[in-house]
Amino acid sequence: MPDQPTRRAWLLAAIQRETGPVSTGRAEQLLSTTGWSCHRNTARKDLRSLTRRGLLHAVDADGRRTYTPTITGKDGRS
Repeated sequence: MPDQPTRRAWLLAAIQRETGPVSTGRAEQLLSTTGWSCHRNTARKDLRSLTRRGLLHAVDADGRRTYTPTITGKDGRS
């Protein structure tokens, strides 16, 4: 049986494919295309967890927080 990615691993890969910063709302939209929960609070917790692990970088601008990947490719280069 092939390994299934976790929800957070899937979200990280989806964010890495995005062309710009991702907001909580956008993360919620990305998750809504999957079989996993797509509630805003779930997306927020996943984004915070990925940031704590050093996989995302949080930026506050104009009262909004957005996230960008710290690693953009499979080879680990940013």
